[in-house]
Amino acid sequence: MVSSMKSWSRAEIVDEWPGGIGWRLDERLQRTSHALLVDGRVWVIDPVDADGVEERVRALGEPAGVLQLLDRHERDCAAWAAHLGVAHRRAWEGVDETPFERLHVRDNRLWREVALWEPSASTLVCADALGTLRFFRAPGEAIGWHPLIRPFPPRSFGGVQPQRILVGHGSGVHEHATAVLQEALRTARRRIPAALLALVRTSSSAASR
Repeated sequence: MVSSMKSWSRAEIVDEWPGGIGWRLDERLQRTSHALLVDGRVWVIDPVDADGVEERVRALGEPAGVLQLLDRHERDCAAWAAHLGVAHRRAWEGVDETPFERLHVRDNRLWREVALWEPSASTLVCADALGTLRFFRAPGEAIGWHPLIRPFPPRSFGGVQPQRILVGHGSGVHEHATAVLQEALRTARRRIPAALLALVRTSSSAASR
């Protein structure tokens, strides 16, 4: 049983709305985690620990569970679940008895990932499928696909109309989210050359620092 969690980095609150918060670590990867309040209970998604975050999460409401969306996104899910006294659930295995619906992203031996759709607040929660860091985005994009997903973006995303999109790396999209998602789906393949060029330039710039 984990009695305490040790924070190793500062966090910035990057997403905040009446139904939850998102916090991002001060690091190159900018890993972002979320806590969503649904029907009076709080679901923590792909969490990493940082100073002051637990208090903000508990202030939202009663903890309900910790959900992991991507098989390689262990992060601090197990520690958070043990500390809050709730289950750690791997969402690709099922989300029964939660308020979420699963959206398929990838399901093979190398990559298992789902996104979550919360219909009451029209919230789409992603792990690595979509992101707002430069790593994901072609020039001019508000949000972009993971480079390995861009050639074949998940069709499941076409059936939702989000009011907000929360991502595992970067800040979320809280305005015109449906239009942003539809644009991303419509132009995913067409923007592959521009996205790859931007990725190379970003990598080169990071390597030179």
